[in-house]
Amino acid sequence: MSRNNDDRLGAKPTDEAPVAAAEVTPGPTTSETPTLPGQGGIGLNFAVPTEFVELPSKGHFYSPDHPLHNAETVEIRHMTAREEDILTSKTLLKKGVALDRLIESVLVDKRIKVDDMLTGDKNAILVMSRLLAYGADYNTRVTCPACYEQVNFNFNLNDHRLAHPDNCEGVEFERTSNNTFKFTLPKTKVVVETKLLTGADERWLSKLSEQKRKKKNTSDSILSDQMKLFIVSLNGVTDRNQIGQFISYMPASDSRFLRKAYNEITPNLDLTQDFECPSCEHETELEVPFTAEFFWPK
Repeated sequence: MSRNNDDRLGAKPTDEAPVAAAEVTPGPTTSETPTLPGQGGIGLNFAVPTEFVELPSKGHFYSPDHPLHNAETVEIRHMTAREEDILTSKTLLKKGVALDRLIESVLVDKRIKVDDMLTGDKNAILVMSRLLAYGADYNTRVTCPACYEQVNFNFNLNDHRLAHPDNCEGVEFERTSNNTFKFTLPKTKVVVETKLLTGADERWLSKLSEQKRKKKNTSDSILSDQMKLFIVSLNGVTDRNQIGQFISYMPASDSRFLRKAYNEITPNLDLTQDFECPSCEHETELEVPFTAEFFWPK
């Protein structure tokens, strides 16, 4: 349910049904009430609407001193022209920080820092911000994985679910008191301890990728770089050089298992939707692509 819609123009409450959004919770009126000049010097008071977004992590993986510790929801403002300016800033886009600045702008609690947020929680805010601003329909071009034909497909952003380790049934793992997760690799039997990636980790990966691109380093090491970030220890060994060497020579079956297991336990929005190619009739599931069109629908 939208918050503050009535307060914006002083309208009386009605019985009209709110727009359906599974991750929205009503709350009290916000104090953010800008005043616009009106006729005869009378001001027009309005409050920017806010929503409560359900966090995939449920606040379970933050330290006790973090603002999101055990917080199941976070309050965000609806996007305005200010956020659209952020999304079109050439400087921010070039630096690759436009989406982070957007999240910072819509967060009501300014104690929350994007760098300290879990990736899945950031994704939830981005999806809800886009849904509230432009609606649930997201029509974009996708590539069929069978015939490689590019076709138009309409995603429904309301069609998603929250993924959380408590609901993970596809992999065996041990959660530690430090909010890390341990898996036993099937081939080498190595016990791998992993952590959840944050906004700071994402930014580091992005910078590393950009550096390699500028140096024309064509080696595709995205998966290895990501594993180097989320692996905390191997059989209790925390030395980064040894971890890097193991990743380089890890059997492919273990690498595939680890990546799948890590994705399973990561709290996130599951945005996969059924897809049928109109060209070859191939049926599969596709994830919602975060392209430039995501915040600028046609």
